[in-house]
Amino acid sequence: MTGVLDGAAAIGAGLLGGIYLAFSVAVLPALRRRPATEATAVMRGVNRAIVNPVFGTLFAGTALLTCAVTVAGVLGGQPLRIAGGVAVLAGFVVTAAVNIPLNNALERDGDWVAFAPRWSAANHLRGAVSTLGVALLLL
Repeated sequence: MTGVLDGAAAIGAGLLGGIYLAFSVAVLPALRRRPATEATAVMRGVNRAIVNPVFGTLFAGTALLTCAVTVAGVLGGQPLRIAGGVAVLAGFVVTAAVNIPLNNALERDGDWVAFAPRWSAANHLRGAVSTLGVALLLL
């Protein structure tokens, strides 16, 4: 059961990390090349599109699996599982604390160019900690 739980959490975190990487290497550079009003409209559209059952299940399911892995690591005295779980969960914290509030503000009446530096830095961070978490969970 432990291997299945860790593997499922690692797969979810890896998929999320891949989404964040795609933003970092493709979406964000493309937005920087567009006029501000167009970049804002595109990012609003992306934010609306990402709220769907597939992404929601991946996002919430990975968070729940990772919580279970972390608790199991604490109960079993397994530092790599704890570290992997904490790293993956850090990506959720960054998303909830930075990316989602900026997305909501952008939707209300924001300008992507003003949000881009903070949103991009947070995206890079959540991608990095997700990837670190996958590596630790696979050890």
